[in-house]
Amino acid sequence: MEDPRKVCYSKRGQILVKNLRSRHFEAYFCPDSASALEKALELIPKGASVGWGGAMSAQQIGLLDAVRSGDYRAIDREAAQSPQDRERITRECLTAQVFLSGANALSLDGQMVNIDGNGNRVAAIVYGPESVIVVAGMNKVMDTLEDAVTRARTVAAPMNKQRFGAVTGCVETGVCVDCKAEGCICNQILITRHCRPAGRIKFILVGEDLGL
Repeated sequence: MEDPRKVCYSKRGQILVKNLRSRHFEAYFCPDSASALEKALELIPKGASVGWGGAMSAQQIGLLDAVRSGDYRAIDREAAQSPQDRERITRECLTAQVFLSGANALSLDGQMVNIDGNGNRVAAIVYGPESVIVVAGMNKVMDTLEDAVTRARTVAAPMNKQRFGAVTGCVETGVCVDCKAEGCICNQILITRHCRPAGRIKFILVGEDLGL
């Protein structure tokens, strides 16, 4: 018997693809990580400069390693030699030809929600890179925009914060407490509801659980 979760993800994925395209995004549904990686590499021109931020799902499908080892110019913060070098590379990502990102949540009607601490990822989504590729597992898809915002705030942010330094309420409890701590990563909340110019933001929806 076929995995019921994958069947459901496929059906919801087709609905979401249609709704994203109605908002002038490019959108594709891929049943698994292997096909998602293949599609992503189709969308990145050879020789392009490629940066990323908050791209755990892209890492999980093998995309970051493929960029690092392929015929591309990787703008990779992990290669930084100092905090100052890391900041320089982070800023360089804002003018990359291609920027890779994840999504904290998506609504079934085709809107994306992201939360950032420093703002570099949401800034690149809004403006700068010529093309943005969002890799997102179908576990990120909620029925409504309100549910998507709730997921980003109360599920994705507390789990992501466990990976970073600086103590906040959600680090201590695993629950969002709407904090104003210095180390808060919920400083910018971006809802992307429409794509202009058309096709600049491209979604690869994966019929698996990816990211946090």
